[in-house]
Amino acid sequence: QVQLVEFGGGLLQAGGSLRLSCTASGLTFDDYELGWFRQAPGKEREGVAFISTSGRTTNPPDSMKGRVTIDRDNAKNTLYLQMNSLKPEDTAIYYCAADKSWGEMRFGTPRYWGQGTQVTVSS
Repeated sequence: QVQLVEFGGGLLQAGGSLRLSCTASGLTFDDYELGWFRQAPGKEREGVAFISTSGRTTNPPDSMKGRVTIDRDNAKNTLYLQMNSLKPEDTAIYYCAADKSWGEMRFGTPRYWGQGTQVTVSS
């Protein structure tokens, strides 16, 4: 049974930094494309960052450019998202996801999802 579990969410003030982690089990981590998504209240889910099995990463949405870094540690079966200079508009539930298909990941339909972790940024 595949499980993705996110850690690291919380409440913080604007301008702060946060590092989210996502630990995976039940799959061969190295074989999976990985990503972070977020969903703010009343908004559609959006992709934040993606990382391939080879370590290739994608640009985040314009609203987050220069403020987020995605990374993976295959030895620890863990995916990370470092977020800096956080803004109130970054408030959302953040989800990690995994799929063997890069296309499915980028299209927003990965097979496996974590339960999400709440990030709340106060002004």
